[in-house]
Amino acid sequence: MLDHLRPSILLLLLSLYFLKANSQDIHQRIITSDIKNFWTAYDKIKETSDSTLQVGYINDLFIKRGTDGLKSIMKARGYTAKSYVDAIHNYPLFWHSVRADTQRADEFADSISKEIDKLAGIYKKLKPARIYFTIGALRTNGTTLDGNVLIGSELALADAHTVSSEFPKALSHLKTFFSSNPIRSTVFLNVHEYVHTQQKSTIGYNLLSQCVIEGVAEFLAVTVTGKPSTTPAIQFGSQNFEKIRSVFAKQMFFEDSGFWLYSNSDNEFKMRDLGYYVGYEICKKYYQNAKDKNLAISEMIRLDYNNPSALHHFVDRSGYFEKPVSKFYRQYDKSRPTVTGIKEFKNGSKKVDSGLSQITIKFADKMDKRHRNFELGPLGETHILKIKEFKGFSADGYSASFDVVLKPNHKYQLMVGSGFRNENGIPLKPYLIEFTTAK
Repeated sequence: MLDHLRPSILLLLLSLYFLKANSQDIHQRIITSDIKNFWTAYDKIKETSDSTLQVGYINDLFIKRGTDGLKSIMKARGYTAKSYVDAIHNYPLFWHSVRADTQRADEFADSISKEIDKLAGIYKKLKPARIYFTIGALRTNGTTLDGNVLIGSELALADAHTVSSEFPKALSHLKTFFSSNPIRSTVFLNVHEYVHTQQKSTIGYNLLSQCVIEGVAEFLAVTVTGKPSTTPAIQFGSQNFEKIRSVFAKQMFFEDSGFWLYSNSDNEFKMRDLGYYVGYEICKKYYQNAKDKNLAISEMIRLDYNNPSALHHFVDRSGYFEKPVSKFYRQYDKSRPTVTGIKEFKNGSKKVDSGLSQITIKFADKMDKRHRNFELGPLGETHILKIKEFKGFSADGYSASFDVVLKPNHKYQLMVGSGFRNENGIPLKPYLIEFTTAK
């Protein structure tokens, strides 16, 4: 049938066909319906002071009508109907100032789609993922869950005019964030989060692995878009390379991210999210050293971030540190505080008095009294030593006591976890308390 058409008409029809196909593809990739539903609920909530009605409106008009993306972002950040109602009630100037910008989400669909196509061009095994522009309650501008990108539009689409004057100290970082005009980085953010949907995991087992996870996404967003990162820590880090590397080397095996990621904690650099910089710098150096750039990108994305051997090999090949990661780890392991024993009995004893009501563990180092944690032993809940009350640390910080209730002829286990830290912040080597009470 098309054989009888003039070439110019044929070309026009083909162009319209591919334009329509591309438009449908964009529609399938990027979903924004939650934003309209939120503002419908918002307007109803503002009409009444009845808290029961307000919760009902957010549930019926927003949450129950929500996309899978809304369900996921609520799960990822622990949002509830009350979270939204409280945020609406507490920050009216903020919501008024950001409303128009959140309704611009569809404007970015074409640009985001083009950048994702570019990512597919350099990473041939790119898996499809949906992008949900939804509304949160001020806990994330972007995250991922179940292989989908979840954009908190109330933050991601804010700009320098977005009002932050109502926020408490816990949200004080948003003033700086808004001043960077995040709406201008919407495409970049989406590429970053899209990379996360391709990775083996987005949760690392220690600080180093988490920084590399974030660094891969940040570096590839820069590579794909051709634009510099808007994260202030990236520029700051490049200007303070040596000092940051030195401090990071002493903390990279910590099991929590401390001030390095996702935190407003005070630190000597007076800069949050420096872990993004460290991970970015490692990936940049790895890429620069690689002869096959596309292979390097594939290796970054497919890296098993929770495999210490693979992770350390990757970091070593980047050349970020002047010596192998394994040497830093041996130094770190030697520096970790330990449990030296139990005051009331020898660990492993099989004749502990069941009338014992308190146990005191002793440490080799002076401990930070703000931190502690206990975990199940290998035998699980049936043999767990339950703590009736944690009594606290001794005045000198070298011991800690807790009350227990014991049964005769029973085997008990309790892991003293790495949540305990010495005064230098170094995590404890886990210690298994294990004993059996007398008959």
